[in-house]
Amino acid sequence: MAGKIGKTVSMTEGNIVKQIILFSLPLMLGNVFLMLYNTVDSVVVGNFVGKEALAAVGSTSMIVNMMVFFFNGFSVGAGVVIGQRFGAKDMKKLHTAVETTMAVTFLCCVLFTVIGIFGVKPMLRFMSTPDDVFDDAVTYLVIYYAGFSGLLIYNMGSGILRAVGDSTRPLFFLVLTSILNTGLDLLFVIVFKMGIAGVAIATIISQALSAALILILLTRTKDIYRLVWKDLRVDGPTLRSIISVGLPAGIQQVITAFSNVFVQSYINFFGSSVMAGWSSYNKLDTFIMLPMQSMAMAATTFVSQNIGAGQEKRANHGTITTILMSLTVTAFVATGLFFFAEPAVSLFSKEESVIRAGALFLHTNVFFLLFNCVNHVLASALRGRGDSRGPMIIMLATFVGVRQIYLFFATRYIGNTPQIVGLGYPVGWTTCFFTQLTYYYFRHLRGKNFRRSGGSVRRS
Repeated sequence: MAGKIGKTVSMTEGNIVKQIILFSLPLMLGNVFLMLYNTVDSVVVGNFVGKEALAAVGSTSMIVNMMVFFFNGFSVGAGVVIGQRFGAKDMKKLHTAVETTMAVTFLCCVLFTVIGIFGVKPMLRFMSTPDDVFDDAVTYLVIYYAGFSGLLIYNMGSGILRAVGDSTRPLFFLVLTSILNTGLDLLFVIVFKMGIAGVAIATIISQALSAALILILLTRTKDIYRLVWKDLRVDGPTLRSIISVGLPAGIQQVITAFSNVFVQSYINFFGSSVMAGWSSYNKLDTFIMLPMQSMAMAATTFVSQNIGAGQEKRANHGTITTILMSLTVTAFVATGLFFFAEPAVSLFSKEESVIRAGALFLHTNVFFLLFNCVNHVLASALRGRGDSRGPMIIMLATFVGVRQIYLFFATRYIGNTPQIVGLGYPVGWTTCFFTQLTYYYFRHLRGKNFRRSGGSVRRS
C-alpha cells in the first residue's frame, strides 16, 4: 500500500494502477465541476439570452486561457519541485517551496488582474470579434478579470495538495462552488435579468469562495505542507527551480492559447452561428479531454515523487500504464459523443444552424483526441522528471507552428470552410504525437540515468 503521512500519499511504492486510479478519479470529477463554471455559463446564456451572448462567452475563452495557462505553468513547476522534495522526504525544503509558491501567487493576482482588465478590448479587436458579439464579450471579460484572483489562488493551492498526493479535498471544494455557480447563474440571468454580466458575476463569486476554502485548509492543516503566513517569502534558489520547469510549461501553454486566438479568428469569419457551434464543440471537446488531463496530472505527481525517490524504472512503468488507461477511457467517451453529437450540442443552443455546426466539428475531430492522450501524459511525465523544455519545444512546433501553417495554406488552396478550419486541431495533435513519442523513447527509455539537483532533475 502507498505510504501515507497525514492527508498526504506517497506514490513511491504499491500497486501502480490502483494508485493512478485512486489519484486521478477525484481529479477527473474535480475537472468535471471545474468545467461546469464556463459550461453552465454557456448553457444559461445560450438558452436564456441568445446566440450572440453564447458566441461572446465562447470567443472569450481563448483570451482567458492565455493568462490561466501561463500561471498554470508556474503551478506545474511548483508541483514538480514540491513532489520531488516530498518523494525525497526533504521536509524543510518542501516547506520553503510552499511559502515561495504562495508568495509569488499573491503577486501574480495583482499583476494579472490589471493586465487582464486593460487588455480586453485590444485582444477582442485583434481576434476580429464581430460587432454583434463585441460588447457582450467586453462585459463578460472585464467582470471575469476583476475576480481573477480567486481562480489563481485555488489553482495553486490545489496544485500543492496534488503534489503531496491529496487530490480529494480540492474536489469537495469544487463540488460546492460549482453548485453555487449554477444556482447563481440561474438566479442572476432568469430572475434578475442581468444577462451576460450575471453569469460573469456568478463565476467570480464562486471562484472567490473556492480560494477562501483552499487558503483556510492550507493555513489550518497540521500536515507538512502547511502555509505559515509569517514565513511567507520568495526563496531565490527555490523559485529558480520552479521556474526552470514552470516557465517552459507556461510559455508553451500561453503561446498555444495565443495560437488558438488565430484559430478563433478563422472561425469568426463564418459568423455568429458557426462561432456558437464552435463554442459548443469546444465545451464538449473539453469534456472528452477530462480523463486524459486528469491522468496526465496524476502522471506528474507519480513521476515527480518517484524520480525524487530515485526510482527511475517505476516512473517509466507508471507513465506507460497511465497512457494505456487514458486511451481506453477517452475512446469510450469519444465514441459516445460521436454518435450523440447533435443532442450534445443542443444542450447549448436549440438553433438548427448552431447544432449543425457543432456536430460537424465533433464528427470531424473527436477520434483524433486519442493522439492527445499520449501527448498530454508524456508531456506531464517529462515535466515530472524536470524536463520541461522538450515538451515545450515539441508542442510549440506542432500545436502552433504546424497548425498555423496548415490553416494558412489549407484555407487558401484547399477551401475556406468550417470543417477545413476545424481540422487544424487534429493536424497539430497528430504531428505532436509522433514527435513527442520519438523524443521520449530516445531520451528517456534507453537506459539514461538522472540525478536530482536543486529540486529539479538534470541529465548526468
